Amino acid sequence: MREIVLDTETTGLEPAEGHRIAEIGALELINHMPSGKTWHKYINPDRPMPKEAFEVHGLSDDFLRDKPRFATVARDFLAFIGDAPLVIHNAAFDMKFLNAELTTAGLAPLSMIRAVDTVALARKKFPGSPASLDALCRRFGIDNSMREKHGALLDSEILAEVYLELIGGRQPDLTLNTVSRAISASPEPESRLKPRPTPLTSRLTEAESSAHAALLAKLEGGGIWNRRN
Repeated sequence: MREIVLDTETTGLEPAEGHRIAEIGALELINHMPSGKTWHKYINPDRPMPKEAFEVHGLSDDFLRDKPRFATVARDFLAFIGDAPLVIHNAAFDMKFLNAELTTAGLAPLSMIRAVDTVALARKKFPGSPASLDALCRRFGIDNSMREKHGALLDSEILAEVYLELIGGRQPDLTLNTVSRAISASPEPESRLKPRPTPLTSRLTEAESSAHAALLAKLEGGGIWNRRN
């Protein structure tokens, strides 16, 4: 099973107000485990970066000025995500920005059906509790000390850990699968009791055997062990 965990950084909150994507970070999960494959781009938004947004992610106009525009990296991005489900924290926000950029670039928008919203997962699992990425890191004991400012790839890496905890931990069926594989792979146990190649010599003397036979002859019926049904 292939999934893509992704995050974006933007110039503001609403693409309808002219705000644009300034960074995209994404990583691949295979069977709920990071494969090591990532996709990361800083993007020139073709507009000034508001102070409020800069304070969140630290992406300045000077830094972004020579970065590629979304339209030039869009097809590469689409090739990376393929048709995999998209794991996103507050998916509606990122999806509306991605679709606005794709539409501007003359490409088809992404279906919201593909989005797996970790905010919704967290609120369902922990009703009434904070569902921010930082709050979930504290809940699951995930180290996010590197997250002084938001960054799309770093946030994707942290989100991947949070997502795996929300769905039951890393490889939630690992224990069951391991036990099943061990049982199925184990050979049939061999009997620990094997006949001796050479029988042991009896330790009874002839006198002891004769005395035992005489005792049995005196017992009524020759003893219970000699009876037959």
